[in-house]
Parts: sequence; C-alpha cells; structure tokens
Amino acid sequence: MIARIWHGHTKPEDADRFEAMLKPEVWPRISSAAGYIGSYLLRRQKDKEVEFITVIFWDSINSIRAIVGEDYEAAVVPEERRKYLSRYDERAAHYEIASVHGWGVALN
Repeated sequence: MIARIWHGHTKPEDADRFEAMLKPEVWPRISSAAGYIGSYLLRRQKDKEVEFITVIFWDSINSIRAIVGEDYEAAVVPEERRKYLSRYDERAAHYEIASVHGWGVALN
C-alpha cells in the first residue's frame, strides 16, 4: 500500500471553500479509480494560514500513474482550487505503508 502526501496552504478566509473542494464526494475521479483505497484530509490553523494535508492511500504506484501520468510525483491542483491557495507543494511524496496499528486493516 502506498500513501501519497501533499501539502497546501490557504488564507483563513479561503479555508472552508478550499476544504469543500477536497471532500471525497467532490473527488469522484479519484475515489472511483482502480487501486484507490481511501484518504485523509488534515487541516490546522498555523500562524496566519490554514494548512491542509491530503493523504491518499493506493494499492500501488502503478495505480497512481494511471490517474496522474508517468510523472506520478507531480501535484494535481486544478486551476479552480489554485485560486484559494497561498502556496502548495508542486510535488507529492509517496511512502510505502510499512505497518498499520489499530485500524483493523491487514497489509498485503
């Protein structure tokens, strides 16, 4: 299992609108894609910004490539979402899930 992690920051007044664009029901292309396992959307107030972190779980790098393309580390930030961001990662980080505790989930 692979975790794809990305960070973005908004002004406080844009945070709710940006968050609404990242809910799973608004992400049908990703949430219905082959290999998609689930996701977390994290949010915190940090100084004069609101930080968002997306953690998307996939069964393999190949599943990510099928959605993002060969340059699978490139961040996918549609133009309509960029207008709410003050800054963001242009590259996503990918980690193999080495261990899971307390979720009731078995790793393959």
